[in-house]
Amino acid sequence: MITNSTKKIIIIKNSGFIGDNPAKFIGLMLSKRKNKALIFAFYKEKIISLHMIFVFYPIDVLFLDKNKIVVDKKENFKPFTFYNSKKKAMYAVELPEGIIKKTKTEIGDKIKF
Repeated sequence: MITNSTKKIIIIKNSGFIGDNPAKFIGLMLSKRKNKALIFAFYKEKIISLHMIFVFYPIDVLFLDKNKIVVDKKENFKPFTFYNSKKKAMYAVELPEGIIKKTKTEIGDKIKF
């Protein structure tokens, strides 16, 4: 479960954790749309580069620092595009499209998982 502790709201109930590099590269490639989040964990804070190659539906992404504070967000991340976080982050949380807007999650919010 992923929650926004600043707003005291559940962002999504189902989530999976990805820590190894091959799984990070594959991510959602060739997957079907699910009501589930993927949490990508990195060894240190850095500019995170994501791609949507062979992902056939849009998603939302939250970028969190080492303290799990939202430092950047990308809504409606479209298929076959690329995005680099605007700030250094340690986590990228891929969510179903529309979740960021629905939960009113903003930069500066504290996230728990």
